[in-house]
Amino acid sequence: MKKTFSMAALAILALSVTSCVTTNSLYSWYGYEDAVYTNYKKPTDKSQAKVLEQYRAVIEKQKGTRGAVPPGLYAEYGFLLYKTGSKEEGINYMKQEIALYPESQIYISRIINQLEK
Repeated sequence: MKKTFSMAALAILALSVTSCVTTNSLYSWYGYEDAVYTNYKKPTDKSQAKVLEQYRAVIEKQKGTRGAVPPGLYAEYGFLLYKTGSKEEGINYMKQEIALYPESQIYISRIINQLEK
């Protein structure tokens, strides 16, 4: 009985120690989700500026274990820049998406072609 109790206590101790270990995420988001949600729910100039700020933070301060911008972020940022009047800069970011994630080439190229017409 005593041996079973000590084995159970040891197992619980091991589980509690390993559950305290934090996992590193692939990407850093810096509050991106809340800003994007707010902008899509009630789009205003202020919420759009906040989203652009969040995109820049994710792009410039990426501290995830992968060290790269998350998939789709360059494309989203570029499209929002395009919509706000920075057309050339926006298309350049969409092209960066293709360079970083070649699998997005077919989809993003179609968007770029539509915007350039």
